[in-house]
Amino acid sequence: MKDQLEDGHYVVRAELPGIDPTKGRSEFSYGSFVRSVTLPAGADEDDIKASYNNGILTVSVAVTEPAAPPEKHIKVQVAS
Repeated sequence: MKDQLEDGHYVVRAELPGIDPTKGRSEFSYGSFVRSVTLPAGADEDDIKASYNNGILTVSVAVTEPAAPPEKHIKVQVAS
């Protein structure tokens, strides 16, 4: 599995050869397959797309830039 940020989207690609999501029935039993990933901060859960091509599942999630955290200044005390 490979994940990366591309053009404002978090993209995950996974190799799943032999799996055809358009066929509802199969003569072969593959069992279930589950894989979880943690979405980055700013991910838009309402803007998720998935595609399957040549054995590669690609899932893309739009990501907005998270607000920058406020600056915090810390006074450093010098030991005497």
